[in-house]
Amino acid sequence: MESGESLDLFDVRRLLIGEDIPYAFLAEVILRTAVMFFIVLIVLRLSGKRGIKQLSVFELAIIISLGSAAGDPMFYEDVALLPAILVFIVVISLYKLITYLTGHFEKVEEFVEGKPVKLIENGKIIYKNFLNESLAYDELFSQLRQQSVSHLGQVKFAYLETSGDLSVFYFPDDKVIPGLPILPSIYNFPCKEFVMKKTYSCTHCGALRPGIQEMGSCKTCEGNEWLLASDEPRLR
Repeated sequence: MESGESLDLFDVRRLLIGEDIPYAFLAEVILRTAVMFFIVLIVLRLSGKRGIKQLSVFELAIIISLGSAAGDPMFYEDVALLPAILVFIVVISLYKLITYLTGHFEKVEEFVEGKPVKLIENGKIIYKNFLNESLAYDELFSQLRQQSVSHLGQVKFAYLETSGDLSVFYFPDDKVIPGLPILPSIYNFPCKEFVMKKTYSCTHCGALRPGIQEMGSCKTCEGNEWLLASDEPRLR
């Protein structure tokens, strides 16, 4: 970096494009911005919905791109203003273009925004879908408990939305079925002994099985820990 004595303050060319940089470099900035924008978008889509609640992946990509473009020119002497302004123009143009495409083409909307994923159906975790999401059991159960769910048998359907929120649809109180308890005080202590006439639930997927002397592994997920299923109605 140049010393304060040799630095030509308020030099118009240095402010706009930087020293020893041709204006043709702006064409490269357009390409760099477009490439990095789509890289950020793809990486965020691959990383799943975890940690981006309230913002879609597309919106988060816009924020990251604009934030990166705005930050460096504020305090780096060798980062010019004009390329950063061009980055803003390119990102906003991409935003307008992609917004238009998502409104007219379902496949584009699905790629950019993703789609809701059903995680629970009729009191059981859809194990294949659950494995495809970057979501831990503790996170899933925590979100359910925040909606007054104490066991999976109270849940008819649950969807992981594109924002990362969980939408839950409940059984009526008189139609609650036996299900996996998800309260920490119960869930953390799987059964060691089993009663023949009781129903037990797999701690990994919520599959139900009547008690036998040796429960063995779950046929759905191959888990081997079981809890006594609960059929209590949901407290509100």
